[in-house]
Amino acid sequence: MSAHELKSGPLEYRTQEGQMSILGFWIFLAAEVVLFSTLFATYAVLFGRTADAPVPGELFEPGIVLVMTFLLLTSSFTCGIAIHHMRRGSVKGLMTWLIITLILGLGFLGFEIYEFVHYSHEGATLQSSAFWSAFYTLAGTHGVHVTLGIGWAVLLLIQLAKRGLTPVTSRKVFIISLYWHFLDVIWIFIFTSVYLIGMVV
Repeated sequence: MSAHELKSGPLEYRTQEGQMSILGFWIFLAAEVVLFSTLFATYAVLFGRTADAPVPGELFEPGIVLVMTFLLLTSSFTCGIAIHHMRRGSVKGLMTWLIITLILGLGFLGFEIYEFVHYSHEGATLQSSAFWSAFYTLAGTHGVHVTLGIGWAVLLLIQLAKRGLTPVTSRKVFIISLYWHFLDVIWIFIFTSVYLIGMVV
């Protein structure tokens, strides 16, 4: 890329370091795809092996799952708006929509924790059966990723408040937006292959 293209492109791409960091993160996401693919494959193999524990159709609640899905998918939309404000050079807009994204993410986590506690009280724990072990590992790994993303974003908000928009902070915000959208894509697969199928079993 020419020097002119570097200067005229999005702020996060205007340095060689920024370009390489973003490329490196795409490679990291490819490794994450492998991780989740393994978890999905394990879940598929162990599906239905509930032993004496409740079957998923008895516990999965459509209302809660739909609310969780709405919160996370909406957070992806608000994250996109945050990037739009970043591209316009509006630190206030970026921080506002990033905070809204985090609130939606926290709402998702709250419902997921409630869900796990409810299932445990109904006799479906990590140790109950092979199926529930695979379920908690898959959904829990996604939840841990969301938690890490929220913590990461909070640190970025602190940096933005102190330093404003720079090639470095904009690069970090863009990278976490990729991470957040990736988690939303993974959730769509969890919603369809775990919850929707599980509700009819």
